[in-house]
Amino acid sequence: MAVSVVAGYGPPSVEKPLGVLPVVRDYLARLDLAGTIDRLAPMRDKVNRVTHGQVIAALVANRLTSPTPLLHVETWARRWAVEEMFGMSPDALNDDRVGRALDALAPVSEQVAGSVGAAAIAAFGLDVSRFHWDMTSISLYGAYPEVDGDYATPRYGHPKDRRPDLKQVQTGLASTGDGGIPLLPRAYDGGAGEVSQVQGALRALVELAGPRRFLLVGDTKLVSYGNLTALTSTPGVTFLAPAPKTAVPARVLAAQDWATATIIEHVAARDQDKPVHQRARYRAREGTTVLRGPRKKDPPVTVRTVFVWSSANDQAAKAARALKLDRAREALDTLARAAGSHHLYRTETAVKTRLAFLTTKHRVSRYLIAQTSVDPDTGKPSLTWQFDQTVLDAEAATDGWYALLTNLPDSISPTEVLARYKGQEVSERRYGTFKGPLAVTPMFLRSNQRIHALIHVICLALLVFSLIERQARLGAGPDGKIPGLYAGRPARPTGALVLGTLSTLRLVPAQDHRPAYIPRPPHLHQHLLDILGVDPTRPP
Repeated sequence: MAVSVVAGYGPPSVEKPLGVLPVVRDYLARLDLAGTIDRLAPMRDKVNRVTHGQVIAALVANRLTSPTPLLHVETWARRWAVEEMFGMSPDALNDDRVGRALDALAPVSEQVAGSVGAAAIAAFGLDVSRFHWDMTSISLYGAYPEVDGDYATPRYGHPKDRRPDLKQVQTGLASTGDGGIPLLPRAYDGGAGEVSQVQGALRALVELAGPRRFLLVGDTKLVSYGNLTALTSTPGVTFLAPAPKTAVPARVLAAQDWATATIIEHVAARDQDKPVHQRARYRAREGTTVLRGPRKKDPPVTVRTVFVWSSANDQAAKAARALKLDRAREALDTLARAAGSHHLYRTETAVKTRLAFLTTKHRVSRYLIAQTSVDPDTGKPSLTWQFDQTVLDAEAATDGWYALLTNLPDSISPTEVLARYKGQEVSERRYGTFKGPLAVTPMFLRSNQRIHALIHVICLALLVFSLIERQARLGAGPDGKIPGLYAGRPARPTGALVLGTLSTLRLVPAQDHRPAYIPRPPHLHQHLLDILGVDPTRPP
């Protein structure tokens, strides 16, 4: 089918949304997604009009244009220009066919992700010298009493969205420091411990990177004796992660001397546009940390430690503690006045019960010194309390300080160590997209096999989303902005801005012996397509 671009618009009643479909189609072709799936999960039934790979490609496109429950994917395909861009009839995307494609993808999902990740490195020239690893939870509707143990199993856990009433599965992503491209997705059981997944991710990243050396950056879950033993013994791999309290306790942080710490010249991304006096300031000191194994014969692991002080963290800790103490003080004073006089607190037991509740609610058990008593003459209970200033001073001494553990050589300065760690925010941004624009949660599917597959579909969509953002930023002007991108003003391109801008593109289907055509895009839209290297008129 030939598609032409002409000036003017056809009748609105027959236009179809085109949006970012041409970009998704071309990027998936560069990644060879459909071909990879069809090689790993070939069709058994030769009468099917579309392959599993084609269906999964359409699902990825759906997530990037108008995320839809699987039951309504066919309706989406009829309304959008899916047939013109992907060469498949909408009725080939009925819910039964989509379900069978997910069933076929699930057993080979990790191989598909690895092959597509390798293709992304080659096709887009990605720098894989640094990866950022993190995990998140995905809440699910449904009980799922029967599950297949070969796939991520829904379980109750500690959900990030604070829905303990729902079962969950978990997802891990390893994203590149170059553009935050999620090359390694993994699906895990809802109750899987984050610490125990690091070594499996490490092995997969080593295979993906091949002979290339890389730095693995993570959060505190990266740090355990077993994980650091594996990280420090793997050739070509270095690591960087903040230390949990079990590795670097508060007393060690409190012992750091601010006055002798080296000033670090680092500007946080959030401070780029702020005046100098409003930017966060940093200082650092060097040290070492020793981690010991659970057995006496386990050799200790000694790692370099960069102690970092941040003015932003310092101010945030002081403000949070002051707010917490003020709220607790008000509640405790109210209880002290009510003890013995209010009908709810006529007994010492009632006062103690309320005191325990307030202590837990306001998280002040570490600081609180409280005593209840009963007047021998009146029988009325009373309460006296105060905050332990010694404990408060000890906690305040740690304000602003945190420790970064790494095996990077000493030739990498504390400034460079901090800059590489700060890139970890890319994981949070990607999970924000994962759960926001791509609409991952909450979800409901018939089986955990399909849940497992759909998570990988959404991760593939996130990969394309991130590649679009990276390409747009590479093609932006010298100031890193594209004119007119945000409300007619220059803006630094994000995946959401690019997709939102292109969402107004339309296609007029073939009719009355006329070929399908795309009304001539506005200048900004054409500029974006040129930056992304996409020609929407190319036949499928």
